[in-house]
Amino acid sequence: MDNTHPKPVPWFLWPFWTIWRLIAMIVGMTGRLVAILLGFVLMLLGVILSVTLIGMIIGVPLIIMGVMLIVRGLF
Repeated sequence: MDNTHPKPVPWFLWPFWTIWRLIAMIVGMTGRLVAILLGFVLMLLGVILSVTLIGMIIGVPLIIMGVMLIVRGLF
């Protein structure tokens, strides 16, 4: 089996794949502990921003990004 060419990502999964690759790059550059700490900070900032209705536009993606960083850092 030829593993030199990765399978193409379906178009509807591309945004999730891109975010996951970005998080993997951050974890690779900073290390696991810093990635977990950065994830907690992003989650906290997202919760603070989500208190206001307009802040939810930025807060919810920050919370999701924080959770993904923590998961990536732990596993």
